[in-house]
Amino acid sequence: MKEGIHPNYEKAVIKCACGMTYEAGSTKKKLRVDVCANCHPFFTGKQKLVDTGGRVDKFKKRFGISDDK
Repeated sequence: MKEGIHPNYEKAVIKCACGMTYEAGSTKKKLRVDVCANCHPFFTGKQKLVDTGGRVDKFKKRFGISDDK
């Protein structure tokens, strides 16, 4: 690597819109994000499967998949 052309890699404070803060390494000292693992619907279990126009049911019917286990 050439000297003097790369940015400094430092500890950064990452702040989410929900108020959670994390420390990580970055070339910037402060980062702001909209969602994090604490408030993202996928990780909190509040995610909904959006069925637009019955596509999931149509797929299940086409391939003979049932919801019964």
